[in-house]
Amino acid sequence: MGKKSKNEKKVKGAEKTAAKMEKKVSKRSKREEEDLEAMIAEFQNLDAKKTTVVETTCPPPSARLSASISAHPEKDELILFGGEFFNGRKTYLYNDLFFYNIKKNNWVKSEIPNPPPPRCAHQAVVVPQGGGQLWVFGGEFASPNGEQFYHYKDLWVLHLATHTWENIKAPGGPSGRSGHRMVLSKKQLLVFGGFHESNRDFIYYNDVYAFSLDTFSWSRLSPSGTAPLPRSACLMTSTPDGVGVIVYGGYSKVRVKKDVEKGTIHSDMFLLKREGKDGQEKWLWSRLSPSGSKPPPRSGFSSAMGPAGRALLFGGVCDEEEEETLEGDFYNDLYLYDTVKNRWFPGVLRGNKSEKKKRRRGKKGGAEGEGAEKKGEEEEGEEEEGASQGPTEVIKEIIAEDGTVMTIKELIPGAQQEEEEEEGEEDDEDAWAPLVEPCARSSSMATVRQGKMFLFGGMFEVGDRQFTLNDFYSLDLNKMDQWEVLVEMDPKTQEWLDESESEEDEEEEEEEEEGVEEGAAAAAAKGAEGEKESEEESEDEEGEDEEDEEEHPAVQEAEPLVDYQSRTEQYWTGLSRVNLGPDAKDKKVAKIALAMAKVFFEDQ
Repeated sequence: MGKKSKNEKKVKGAEKTAAKMEKKVSKRSKREEEDLEAMIAEFQNLDAKKTTVVETTCPPPSARLSASISAHPEKDELILFGGEFFNGRKTYLYNDLFFYNIKKNNWVKSEIPNPPPPRCAHQAVVVPQGGGQLWVFGGEFASPNGEQFYHYKDLWVLHLATHTWENIKAPGGPSGRSGHRMVLSKKQLLVFGGFHESNRDFIYYNDVYAFSLDTFSWSRLSPSGTAPLPRSACLMTSTPDGVGVIVYGGYSKVRVKKDVEKGTIHSDMFLLKREGKDGQEKWLWSRLSPSGSKPPPRSGFSSAMGPAGRALLFGGVCDEEEEETLEGDFYNDLYLYDTVKNRWFPGVLRGNKSEKKKRRRGKKGGAEGEGAEKKGEEEEGEEEEGASQGPTEVIKEIIAEDGTVMTIKELIPGAQQEEEEEEGEEDDEDAWAPLVEPCARSSSMATVRQGKMFLFGGMFEVGDRQFTLNDFYSLDLNKMDQWEVLVEMDPKTQEWLDESESEEDEEEEEEEEEGVEEGAAAAAAKGAEGEKESEEESEDEEGEDEEDEEEHPAVQEAEPLVDYQSRTEQYWTGLSRVNLGPDAKDKKVAKIALAMAKVFFEDQ
């Protein structure tokens, strides 16, 4: 018998290492999960007291990320389940269930007895059989302080015709995990990848399981070929012919030192294909090399399957990790992958017809002519500054209720376009509509129904603060003209509580704030005295002295506090930074700046 090749030895060695790591993780996290199991049991006891289905018309779901949103297989409805919200101190997990009626544009909350316990980062798949079913597998539950995790390995089905939940207890399924992917392939649910994490250890998976919708049984697949490296949060979609699935990207991390972990964003692509007859089928992994414009590397993107065999990828984040810091660039772009042609291309909005007409009229007399249309936005901005022909990207800052600044990007028509719109009102029936788009985000929920893509929630970060969203958009994938805002983000719903390590830290922060407020009050009083003195100066020197003595931005007549804080935020932040010093944290600087602005505002 011949010797094994080096590659075969490496594969066997990797499999043994993975098996040992999985056993190690399972043993160490068992105690943590036992604690959380008691908490989960309490939720289930409360849910068990519900005996009837209660459906209530309600406002849109609260802000959340890592939930699931699915298109009803028969009705013009979307189904949203679960998710997570973190306010800086406490983690909330949900198991609420919402139905969105696309035609009526309204939400209904459905309270059904014995639902799955709260979770996020799970997977949900709809199938048409039995009047429509929603299958849910896995996900995670976190303790309120976010320090302990429980990874589910349960399988549930929501019977849409009867509005009943059923827990499917079939042995031999995947181990507990979250961040995995699950898709429908013929009459099977295929589960790939994911991760399991505890306080001490973590493991990422690249195994594949199949659940038969005919026999209600699990089986672990053993594909041949070169499999993707272990990962979570990848794009996974069925091929149009139903004989395989495509996997793109994802995220994983490894421990490089005892207390140092390194994350990896994957951008490779694979095909898992079924060969042979039912019951005798074999599976094969092969690597794909798509053409076109592939998305830049990122994790946390949203994905859905669109019409004509095109998979959709929206947003995400590219993290730059160092030993003690983590910073990321968030995206709000859209990419499409043609599963038939094996090709990527960016999803560029065309704008409506009225916009195109006005843009052509604007270009006609311009020096650049048609060539300007082919230039990127940045190049256009440099060469045609002050005479923009097309939409302009505007950065809008919104102040949340606690004063934190959120930056939202928006596309609006240029000045010349607005003039042409007024001139061309008699010629064009449709007015030019400003292009809007969802702000950059990760971990949002996306699905497609009747050629429209729907996007809900997610999160983005500003400094140390996390913004969790509850806005809702739709995009007609056939027209690709513009995003429609179904629910606007309300900054007043944003809640963020700074985490303090101890009561002493809280007291110290309060003392600092009081000191700065007193300083702001003193500065305000000094400014007022200066203004009084300047009034007593001679008329020739009055204007100059007032300009020199005025230290703070004046409050406009009938101006609300929130508007004043928003308008003068840059000034007070700079003053706060001077008071606290260059080493102060950004969130503390922002907090003190708000306090100073408030003191001055109330004193006027």
